Amino acid sequence: MKNLHCKIFGHHYQVSREVTLHVKEYTCKNCGKELTTNSNGYLVELTPKYREINDVLASMFIKRHGHLPTTTETTTPPLIVGNLISFSH
Repeated sequence: MKNLHCKIFGHHYQVSREVTLHVKEYTCKNCGKELTTNSNGYLVELTPKYREINDVLASMFIKRHGHLPTTTETTTPPLIVGNLISFSH
């Protein structure tokens, strides 16, 4: 039933983890599908390989800056319907 909602209305992604200032991990609120940002800035499915890469990036960020990234902006994640990405203003 959860996948049916996403198939009809599209996924509702929320930021689940901020790896660096530019790399984030997203999780669908309805079905639990996970995405991350790849090296080109595109959203891709979060595989064990990308999870390991994000862990290394996060540890490098902490070593350099001394803390995890925090954003002061309240942004909404992109809404993805099929292969189209739409951003709300």
